Amino acid sequence: MSGLADLRLGFIPLTDCAPLIVARTLGLFAEEGLRVELNREAAWATIRDKVAVGALDGAHMLAPMTLAAGVSPDIAKPMIAPMALNANGSAITVSTALARALEEIDPVALAARPVTAAPLKALIDQRRRTGARLLTFAVVFPYSMHNYALRYWLAQAGVDPDRDVRLVVTPPPRMVEQLASGAIDGFCVGAPWNAVAAARGVGEILMKASQFWPGGPDKVFGVTADWAAGHADELRAALRALIRAAAWADDRANRDELVALLARPEHVGVDPAAIARALEGEIVFHRGAAGLPRRDHALWFLSQMARWGQVARDLDAEAVADRVYRLDLFRAAALSLGPVLDPTLVFADAAPAPSALFDGAAPTSPTA
Repeated sequence: MSGLADLRLGFIPLTDCAPLIVARTLGLFAEEGLRVELNREAAWATIRDKVAVGALDGAHMLAPMTLAAGVSPDIAKPMIAPMALNANGSAITVSTALARALEEIDPVALAARPVTAAPLKALIDQRRRTGARLLTFAVVFPYSMHNYALRYWLAQAGVDPDRDVRLVVTPPPRMVEQLASGAIDGFCVGAPWNAVAAARGVGEILMKASQFWPGGPDKVFGVTADWAAGHADELRAALRALIRAAAWADDRANRDELVALLARPEHVGVDPAAIARALEGEIVFHRGAAGLPRRDHALWFLSQMARWGQVARDLDAEAVADRVYRLDLFRAAALSLGPVLDPTLVFADAAPAPSALFDGAAPTSPTA
């Protein structure tokens, strides 16, 4: 590339937008020949639509959103995910009132970590007998790790997420106010909003993503397939900058600076303590090959889409995973950076194997 190429990238105010914020603020995009404008968006549907129509060139995206694009009528424009932005980070949180109700039913189960949904199942059965309203839980988007994690957690204890509770979609920045007002009884959302709810005394965290699936997937860097085909140099440059940014964000020597950076009003805009809590031992941006767009992650997401009726059960999941999760593009960008990334972690078969889910099931199991 000659000169600077202009890119417009979107993000949602969440801790895991860090690689984009770091790459822009520290000048890593510029060092790769890119002049990047970052757009802070309020909802995932806005991110989806703006990327699809070209108002954004790419974005911090929900991983399943890119897989659904082109195979679901909800997202018609095919997309690719050439890099994962983080592992872990989200959590299931309930209102303090619901937490106390669950504690009354089974204090031992509620004190354990991770907490299963068994006490919730007992409470739902009790409420059904008295004619009480359905409990309401919020997720950030239908195609999201948050939706599938919450559904899996509920179903594992015998709760039907489509009949026994009410599920709604709420943008991440509005989750805490909705919980505080009583509009919802719980949610599954990314950091820092679970920590914010706990700090304000309106919510209690029951299950962290690192407990649900240690090292499990969450967000990716997403672009449309058409844009990627027409902007190969710009995409490679963006990936190089994001990989460098992710490595910087994972370095504990940079932790205070990262927290202050994310806490800015134009970025995540919350109390630095909430961001610091989410980063401590939870979110991973780079270590352990966190940036790899892993095929097994894609297949798990697609299995959950089929399980909950979002895509046809006879969908060729392997073909979709290979088309969307572009390890080849990540590999080419990563290998060109030399010592920034351990070369052995660039290859999927050298990366750590996926760990078991909280109930002991392997993510590769058809029933997981």
